[in-house]
Amino acid sequence: MAMTTGGGGGYSSDINVTPMIDILLVLLIIFMVIVPVVPKGLDALVPQPPKDPTKVPPPNDRVIVVSVIYNRGGAPSYKINETDVDKRELLPKLTEIYANRAERVMFVKGDDDVNFAYVADVIDIGRAANVDHIGLMTPKIMAGQ
Repeated sequence: MAMTTGGGGGYSSDINVTPMIDILLVLLIIFMVIVPVVPKGLDALVPQPPKDPTKVPPPNDRVIVVSVIYNRGGAPSYKINETDVDKRELLPKLTEIYANRAERVMFVKGDDDVNFAYVADVIDIGRAANVDHIGLMTPKIMAGQ
């Protein structure tokens, strides 16, 4: 910023920046109002814990859980809810279960030691059985660990 001294009373060629700063502040406020503050993320369905942990919920026949259970040295075993099922029978059983359902939601639960490729196969079988939403179940995290 240059400053002139002296008594010569002539014209000054300095730019008056006050109106430009006013316009800049008005534009800044307009853009802050227009741009949404909260970003939109993915919609996720997250299961909520029960409100009363001592009360055991009744069994729900609407929820289908396919479990992939680790077997040492061999292919894993599979369960639909608590019923043992062979891998070749998974697709026909799931197609039969979801044939007349409006709500097609399935959860896949894999043991810790199971290779994820087996879990991915179950997800593919669920998609082939026209299941709309497939969720992965994780082990409960204990409080205090």
